[in-house]
Amino acid sequence: MDTIFEDLSARLRSLRFGPPVTHVYNPLEYACASYGQYLQRYATPPKEIVFLGMNPGPWGMAQTGVPFGEVKAVREWLGIEAPVRTPPHMHPKRPVLGFACTRREVSGQRLWGWAQKTFATPERFFARIFVANYCPLLFLEATGRNRTPNKLRASEREPLLAACDQALRRFIRKTRPRFVVGVGQFAEESARRALNGLEVRIGGITHPSPANPKANRGWDAIVTGELRSLGIEI
Repeated sequence: MDTIFEDLSARLRSLRFGPPVTHVYNPLEYACASYGQYLQRYATPPKEIVFLGMNPGPWGMAQTGVPFGEVKAVREWLGIEAPVRTPPHMHPKRPVLGFACTRREVSGQRLWGWAQKTFATPERFFARIFVANYCPLLFLEATGRNRTPNKLRASEREPLLAACDQALRRFIRKTRPRFVVGVGQFAEESARRALNGLEVRIGGITHPSPANPKANRGWDAIVTGELRSLGIEI
């Protein structure tokens, strides 16, 4: 499993991104110890369902190496903590402090909070579900604002998506899920493109970001209903 993401990191290392992107973080490299723990402990195939996020958030995976990796949830519920190095070119407004980070990522709080309330233990959750990100890179502008992968220039976006598509296909062949569920529209669209031709059902759920008005109206109930409509009983 590690080899898939090592190969992806190697391909992404050669890519270059210009303005308005000023900083690019790859937590698969500088947070490889905690990400490795996450894979080793929870990625054992087969999985029934893979939740697929878009890319790291500055206070989640960028700090811990775990998708939607809000520090408190990763440390206290997932039981993962490891030294995290810093990116070689770090934005002063988006420092990487690893598990010492005190900022909370709402998307991660919501996703892992729902998982804990619904399944009680990580073992019960990961017996059926794994959470991954389609793209492992965080893109930042000069102001510290996130720039999502779909907003990159076509010349930058196309080789990025080609590498991520290939890694996702390899990962899905390895984990053999019945369902891949995109967390948000971009992730769902990426899964449909990358996994075309594979025997897997693809759907989507509402992204838990507080920037999404729908998610602020009771995300737990919304996502459970959306999963049910995809034929997934939780």
